Amino acid sequence: MATITNLLDAKGTPLEQQRFSWNDINSTPISKLDDDAFTRVRVILMNGIETDALRLKHMGARFHKELRLPLARVRRVEHHQQTTINWLLSADHSPLETTIAYEQVAIEVTAAVAQNEPDPYQAQTYRFGLLEDFDHLYRYAAMLDRLEGKDANNILQSYTDIIPGRPTSQHHRDPHDDLREHYDGGQADLITKIHAAMITAAEYQTHDYYMNIGPLFADPVARALYAEIASVEEQHVTQYGSLMDPGETFLEKWLIHEAMEAYNYLGCLEQEDNPRVKRIWERFLDYELGHLQLVRELFKKYERRDPEEVLGGTLPALVEFKSQRDFVRRVVSEEVDLRAHGIDYVPRDQESDQSLLYRDTMNVNGVPADTVSAGYQWSPGTEQARRKSNG
Repeated sequence: MATITNLLDAKGTPLEQQRFSWNDINSTPISKLDDDAFTRVRVILMNGIETDALRLKHMGARFHKELRLPLARVRRVEHHQQTTINWLLSADHSPLETTIAYEQVAIEVTAAVAQNEPDPYQAQTYRFGLLEDFDHLYRYAAMLDRLEGKDANNILQSYTDIIPGRPTSQHHRDPHDDLREHYDGGQADLITKIHAAMITAAEYQTHDYYMNIGPLFADPVARALYAEIASVEEQHVTQYGSLMDPGETFLEKWLIHEAMEAYNYLGCLEQEDNPRVKRIWERFLDYELGHLQLVRELFKKYERRDPEEVLGGTLPALVEFKSQRDFVRRVVSEEVDLRAHGIDYVPRDQESDQSLLYRDTMNVNGVPADTVSAGYQWSPGTEQARRKSNG
């Protein structure tokens, strides 16, 4: 397809021409080990983004009767897009291995966004959350080793380090300290709006996955770990969601979301090396551009404004799907002791009394993340392999 330089110029596939068959939706999954890990990163990210697209549109329909039919039509297509993407994950991933993959998405994508974000405060927020996802990966890697005797690096493919970040036991905060200062919708760059919608969607998906998967484990420590980290993910959804301007109308948010979806499909398309998956990204990019054109017309009809006010300007630089190891190591080294106090980031000794009390209450009977990783330090192989070598 032609190069896209402005989201308002690209037409895409009209909504009425966007069709699916069951064979389209239920296609051959990717390979857990043979495909590059970043193919799975893109699959998980885009599944989360499409899930959030459905969530936003369902909520919008509760408040805007006049938009219910176009919302329903776009939702049906996006449901089938989400299913197609989600069904690309192969059945040989255990729930814990998929969890490792989810955390890799959180780390690598958030790190890329933090470096691409022009607003210093918003970039700081992404770095702050990144340090917590980084520690979650370490805790889940310990659980994978202990429970299944598997090395998490088989999923990570050496792109992402397995070392502690800000300790999970320190992530639990009073809601007052999870809210952030939002961008100004009238002044913020388009990429700032895209990033906030994008990372909120990704974290929301992770929260919901952990809430659904956690109760399926028989192991009591695994159940406790998922409960603990799911609670932190809810905090992350609160944090990233609060970065968005609450003064934006629903149609503005719908416009931004469709632009965010198209932006990410374009990034996936340009960086995908699996030809079959690449064709899916190309098709869905065209579909999202069609959705964007529809919302542009709705925006002009109901708000009597130019969509250029919200989405104008050249296409922002795309998120790079690659290992962000050096950046992450630097953030861990320099910012691991930062804490939140209201909307501000402060040294550890300036954390609020509300969060200290909340944390003491939650941690009074122990911390699942500490239990699972007690004595654990990642090294190639697993506990089972080390027992054999020591035997």
